[in-house]
Amino acid sequence: MLKNKYPYYLANKPQQPNSDLEVTDKFTGEVATRVAMADAKAIDLAIAKAVEAVEPMRKMPAYSRQNVLNYCADRFKEREEELAYSLCVEAGKPIKDSRAEVGRLIDTFRIAAEESVRVIGEVMTLDISPRAKGYTGMWKRVPIGPCSFISPFNFPLNLAAHKIAPAIAAGCPFVLKPASKTPLGALIIGEVLAETELPLGAFSILPCHREGADLFTTDERFKLLSFTGSPSVGWDLKKRAGKKKGGFRTGG
Repeated sequence: MLKNKYPYYLANKPQQPNSDLEVTDKFTGEVATRVAMADAKAIDLAIAKAVEAVEPMRKMPAYSRQNVLNYCADRFKEREEELAYSLCVEAGKPIKDSRAEVGRLIDTFRIAAEESVRVIGEVMTLDISPRAKGYTGMWKRVPIGPCSFISPFNFPLNLAAHKIAPAIAAGCPFVLKPASKTPLGALIIGEVLAETELPLGAFSILPCHREGADLFTTDERFKLLSFTGSPSVGWDLKKRAGKKKGGFRTGG
């Protein structure tokens, strides 16, 4: 059920400059398929395209973002067994657990679709004393901008989905680095996203070696870094992330 090779996704488009990353079958130890690896030049271009996509994503109507997310959920349901099988191979999970994780992927996109049309604000009274008579205030939520996502090996679908789906719901372009050991789930998500009407540059999914992924952490064009992984790596990334906001989920 796996393809012989998988491209990465740069600015919504599949690219196959190489097939350097071997994905092994965790049950047999044999190479199951090969995946394209991104270099620093590709990562830099993906970030530049995400910056260009900020305004188109911001202007994308809420119902359009909802349609994208619901479309993805439907397609994941159609490809449920393919996604589950890929988890069995790349992560070594039993089929029952793999199917459960696909279910969580679908649920996450469904919930994000519901929330995409509920990005609300508030009007507040400010006349708490005579000097503020007649004053009111208001606030609304706005997309933060390009997001950097780094997802781990242990839940390749679920934890990638928890980053991707909310970003689309909020109107934020993103660049995702999936774990090198388990990139297939994220790339299949990318394949489905590429079928949608997301603006060019709205997403990139780029497997790469950890030592070549420094831009995911340090590049100031990113406005948010979301990382899930080990505490030691998370604390190091936090120190090097600069002024960007961060969401760090670590074990231990």
